[in-house]
Formats: sequence, structure tokens, C-alpha cells
Amino acid sequence: MTLTQPDLSIFQTLESEVRSYCRGWPTVFDRAQGSTLYDEDGRPYLDFFAGAGSLNYGHNNPVLKRALLDYLERDGITHGLDMSTSAKRAFLETFHELVLSPRGLDHKVMFTGPTGTNAVEAALKLARKVKGREAIVSFTNAFHGMSLGALAVTGNAFKRAGAGIPLVHGTPMPFDDYLDGATPDFLWFERLLEDSGSGLNKPAAVIVETVQGEGGINVARAEWLRALADLCRRHDMLLIVDDIQMGCGRTGPFFSFEDAGIVPDIITVSKSISGYGLPLALCLFRRELDIWEPGEHNGTFRGNNPAFVTAAAALRTYWADAQTEKQTVSRGEQVEAALRAIAAEHPETGARVRGRGLAWGLVFEEPARAGAVCRRAFELGLLVETSGPEDEVVKLLPPLTIDPAELDEGLRTLARAVRETA
Repeated sequence: MTLTQPDLSIFQTLESEVRSYCRGWPTVFDRAQGSTLYDEDGRPYLDFFAGAGSLNYGHNNPVLKRALLDYLERDGITHGLDMSTSAKRAFLETFHELVLSPRGLDHKVMFTGPTGTNAVEAALKLARKVKGREAIVSFTNAFHGMSLGALAVTGNAFKRAGAGIPLVHGTPMPFDDYLDGATPDFLWFERLLEDSGSGLNKPAAVIVETVQGEGGINVARAEWLRALADLCRRHDMLLIVDDIQMGCGRTGPFFSFEDAGIVPDIITVSKSISGYGLPLALCLFRRELDIWEPGEHNGTFRGNNPAFVTAAAALRTYWADAQTEKQTVSRGEQVEAALRAIAAEHPETGARVRGRGLAWGLVFEEPARAGAVCRRAFELGLLVETSGPEDEVVKLLPPLTIDPAELDEGLRTLARAVRETA
């Protein structure tokens, strides 16, 4: 099959060199529906990327699109800062009814700004304000965003270096199994907390991802998360769970920490909360932590009303019962079985499988192989990206709404890509 070379000259001439995803997928995308994108020549690509986890319900989901079009056609409020609007009220009522209340969460909702890093910045600022301390503890291979506060609690050296200034008041600790089980969980962390000569300023909070997506699909065990929550309680530190990529059902339950039975003090949510790929971010926190003064933390685009509309529609459509969670777990089992078969077929690659729900990684001993697999997958019509500190992981984040046949097709394509690059 002969493919027409796309004209990328305008992007190369005018757009900054900082662009990245387009380099791995050198085509011009034109439209999308469900789990498939189409380029300008009409060639389909199965999407196992889902907007980096922002499109859990697929592209142009028809239910959400209809709600959005109806709202726009009646001249509903588009830009509202933090004014009270009917769209915001509908979202808050739905979010409370279908998400917070059933889980026994009495958290307040703060609309921070349009992106996940805005939610993280608000969480860090609030934790410091509440506790009157500067230090924040994060974990090895964490990723929390690209603004300065979020970068200070991010592990990736390449991304941290982009800050151009010292990143302060953040201290990394080993994530679950970082030391291959050689040291008991939190031994080092607790020793530092208890020793006045350790040099660790008492932290205001600990921020953690239950599954590190950008860090390489590193999955924290439920018992590790429970031990962390207990450590935070005993040492008067707030627990922040960054659920920006793994929330909204990506691991099965709406929040990724539910299976561990913990209740974070602060939760950050973004990416798929709008359901439609529209910018929206939330910072949720226990009611007694709401000590903000009016206007103390604000932003022009923190009230994205079209996103409120699609978010409420997504919650009503997918979270009124347990069906979405059950389906995600089932689809996840399908992915795991296929990835384990791929790893078994290619023992020479040292491939390993890890993941949860519909967030999975195929880890290669030789990092370059993961990149080669992703490039070949693109040529075969499948979008997957790499993650991990050395880009050694082929990362799979298909839409939660993908049907089993599409999922199987994409997994067969991935198996072929591994085979043809082995």
C-alpha cells in the first residue's frame, strides 16, 4: 500500500520545536469517532492513546456531543470565570449525586484552571497554607505537571531541567517496589521523619499517583497505599492523590484509590472529567481544609461551562451504575492476556507486563525497542506511545468505551509490531 506523504511544512515552519506527539505520528489528522482517528487521506488509526487519558469515552462521543450542541445552540454561557451558572450547578449536583455521595466523600470542589497542572498547583498551595510548612514529599518516577510547583514534585530529569531554575521544597521518596523489595516499605521515609538530624523539613503533604502513567505504568499495591495513608495520619501530613490520568474510571472504579480503601485529604482530577476532551480541572479537598480567602487562588479559564455540560452528561451516562467499572475490568483482563502472550512469544526481549484496569505497559529491557514498536504500530494503523524514565515502556490507554473486537484488533496489531521489530 502506497501512502501519500502528508504536507507538514506549515507545522515545521511556524510551530515551535517543542512539539512532540506529531513527531512519532507524522500525519495530519482530520476527524475522529469512537476509538478511531482518520487522517486527511481517510486512513484510519485505532487509538490506544485516548488523548493521554483525556478521552476515556472516545472521540466525539455522540451522547456528549448532542448535549454540547444543544447547549451551544441555545446560547448557553461559554465563559463564566467562577460565576454561578446553570451549567455549573448541573455539574455540581450530578458530581455530588453520582460520585462524591456514593463514596462517602464530603470533599469541597474547587475549579482551578483548565489543566491538570493547575489542579496540582492549587493542591500544593492549599496544603502549605493549611499546615504552614513548605516541604512536599513526592515519589520516584512521579509526574505531576509542567508548571514550576508541579515540576518540583516530578521525577523525570529531562522535564525538570526545562524549568531553568532550581526546583525547591520537594523531596522524593521510593515508590512502591522501587528498591525491588530489598527494604521494608517506608523505612527510609519514616526514619527521616523521626530523626531531627535527617535534614528533612517536616512536610506539609505527600503527593502520589496510585499508578504512575508517565513514569512507566508503575502500579502501587493497595497495602502500600494504605500504609502511606497511615504514615501521613501519624505524622500530621496531608495525603494528596493525583488522579488526573488514572481517575474517571481508567483503573476501573471512578477514583483509582477506591480499591485501596483510603480517603485522601486532597484529590486532583482533570483529563477525562469533561468527558469530551474539553479543558477542565478540579481540586477536591476535605471540607475543613477549605480555608481559602475569596480570590486567593483564581484564573480566567477555571469555569469552562461547555466542559461542565459534557462532564455532567458523561457522569449520567457512564456512572449511574457499576456497568462502566465492570466493563473496564473485563477489557483490562483482555489486554493483560494479550500482552502476556506477546511477552511469552519474545522472551529474548525480556518483555514484562504491568498495569491495571485499562492502563497497561509492555516493558522492554532495551529502551530503543519500545520506540521501534510504537513507530511500527503507527505504520500499521495503531497509536501507542512510550513512557518511563528511559521511554522503555509501550503504554496502552485505549478508550474505556472501546468494543472487544476493536480492542482485539489493536492488540493483534501491537503483537505484529513487536514481531516485526524483534
